[in-house]
Amino acid sequence: MVRRDMSTVSDTEKPAPASAAETPSGKGADDENFPVGSFLLPKRLRPHVAKFYAFARAIDDIADSAELTPAEKIRRLRDFDAALQGAPGFGAEFQKAHELRASLAETSVTTKHGSDLIAAFILDAEKLRYANWGELLGYCELSANPVGRYLLDLHGEDKAGYPFSDALCTVLQIVNHLQDCGDDRRDLDRVYVIESWLREEGGAIEDIDCDECTPALTRVKHRMLDGCDALMKDARQLPSVLTSKSLAMESAVIVRLAARLIERLRKGDPLATRVALSKIDFASAGLAGAVAGYFQAGRKDPKSAL
Repeated sequence: MVRRDMSTVSDTEKPAPASAAETPSGKGADDENFPVGSFLLPKRLRPHVAKFYAFARAIDDIADSAELTPAEKIRRLRDFDAALQGAPGFGAEFQKAHELRASLAETSVTTKHGSDLIAAFILDAEKLRYANWGELLGYCELSANPVGRYLLDLHGEDKAGYPFSDALCTVLQIVNHLQDCGDDRRDLDRVYVIESWLREEGGAIEDIDCDECTPALTRVKHRMLDGCDALMKDARQLPSVLTSKSLAMESAVIVRLAARLIERLRKGDPLATRVALSKIDFASAGLAGAVAGYFQAGRKDPKSAL
């Protein structure tokens, strides 16, 4: 899978324009660390993926707005959920919710995945600290795992594959938290770095305000990446439990990109500079992952892998 160039997407795949209910950040698929969709996915499904992404981007921007109060964020997010469920009284300003609802109905995919994302972003408005690893994993269950589950459902995959998809999506979320820890603290006073671990290592939340990682924060970073490495054991099995070769290829690419970013974060300092994947990382993962995913698809019964 490669990152999507939105300029090449057909009109039917382009997201709806922003509405008064939204707070657009200007971010798009090209700003994501990992590919949102690609030519590897079946052409008939790409417009549906685009609608899911547009919805997710809209509600994420509300949660991340520095201008809105927590109460206003929650109100708008709940309105988006009501519109997604088809409640009356929500008009064109919730167009992305209406378009996703129609897409989900057409593809027989539940609205739960969209509602779970909304629940995560409401949590972002209410909760600024994570005391332990379990709390962070609970957040990822709502903020990240629904994306992978949506893609599995869209492709008609067995739900027994959820645990492997969940592991990969959780890793992607946590590495993103580490990449953006300085920005999240500075812009929103939101901290996903494990607070109890910082204390155990002799540090404090204020370590994240520095221009470079303190020794304590560095040790916590490695502890969180150790947790990601443990999750990657399940994540690496995802391509082999999928029946869709396209999705297996896409997943295998993302697995390789996730592993590479973990390596970069271990060596890099996310406070001193943006730790990101290079074009070479994307190219090498795209080639190797696509080939591996093609041959891995359907090799393992997801029920036997649990």
